[in-house]
Amino acid sequence: MDRPGWETKITDIKKNEIRIYGYSIDDLMTKRSFAETAYLLFTGELPAKQDGKMFNIIMTACADHGVTPPSTLAALTAASTGAPTNVALAAGILSINEFHGGAIENTMKTLLELEGILKLSELKDIKEAALKLVKIYKSKGKKLSGFGHRFHTKDPRTVKLFQSAEELEISEKYVNLLHRLKDALTEVTGRTFPINVDGAVGALLLELGIKPEYGNAVFIMSRMPGLIAHIIEEKNLQKKMRTINPENYTYTGIKARGISD
Repeated sequence: MDRPGWETKITDIKKNEIRIYGYSIDDLMTKRSFAETAYLLFTGELPAKQDGKMFNIIMTACADHGVTPPSTLAALTAASTGAPTNVALAAGILSINEFHGGAIENTMKTLLELEGILKLSELKDIKEAALKLVKIYKSKGKKLSGFGHRFHTKDPRTVKLFQSAEELEISEKYVNLLHRLKDALTEVTGRTFPINVDGAVGALLLELGIKPEYGNAVFIMSRMPGLIAHIIEEKNLQKKMRTINPENYTYTGIKARGISD
């Protein structure tokens, strides 16, 4: 029998059998979570239990951020014109780029750049290397991703991500580099910028062995449930072809409530 014209190493499909990197889909369905299966697809290996939990926490952290982000506004605008759910969702996803969601990938690349400076130069002190990198970015007029937020001064997602990483004993190599970058940024600019959720996610994805090229994909995959919920609400409750003002909305949903263990 002739060999197929091209090859794939990801999923093997045979009659009555589906395997992702060798693992049967029916085993994955009952023994591993969706997040762990996504990790498998991204890396080729199942994560250790604590890594799988951390990846799930990361995905949950990015699930939604209300109606004001560009991707949500794009999705709502498309839905308001009568676009079907898949088209409105596509509009939202297409709005996730360098300055919205892309900060995760940019942070990952910056941290690897800092790691490279430490490996290839005579600078053995992280603080000194971080200062050098921040000054390089400043001289080129490049923005350092992962810091500051248009709304939060102490993002609860960032706090919980770092807390969870510590509790799960996730490596903190890149988290430490991120904090040193924050210190260097403060020293160079004279201003204090909080680490935002994109920065925290970027550092932790590197800790989990995920490559930067998946940074945007993780954000997109995580944000889709939120986008879909907002699209359906728009279709069911709002006037068609309305003018959407992102600052003129009122939350009328369920008030704060806790989750029992």
